Amino acid sequence: MKQIYFLCTGNSCRSQMAEGFAKKLFGDQWRVASAGIEAHGLNPNAVRVMAEKGIDIGKNKSKVIDVDYLNSSDLVVTLCGDARDRCPVTPATVAKQHWPLKDPALAQGTAAEILTVFRQVRDQIELRILDLAKQ
Repeated sequence: MKQIYFLCTGNSCRSQMAEGFAKKLFGDQWRVASAGIEAHGLNPNAVRVMAEKGIDIGKNKSKVIDVDYLNSSDLVVTLCGDARDRCPVTPATVAKQHWPLKDPALAQGTAAEILTVFRQVRDQIELRILDLAKQ
């Protein structure tokens, strides 16, 4: 079974959304997980916008990188420059992709404006996961 790992800084938004989409779209063909350089807790706005897509990530936990999982992955996807730059070195057998996505947790404005940013990032992640699923 193939294994994928989604990484971002705090494992609170982007990597959690990517994990949710991948688990839904990849089914039993892939082992899917996410983590962060640090654990910042699950962002409730990420949970809310994923629920709009019929994906429940509300029980997910914010986790730090598991080096054993990282080194045994077939593909590691970083979703921010911080994770890309601070990710531990992996064996040459681990493929890497970098998706430089805006951090929705940094969005400012009204609650509606912040949710709009979360939805935009969510939709970008969904498109990238759909592309991966086609490969």
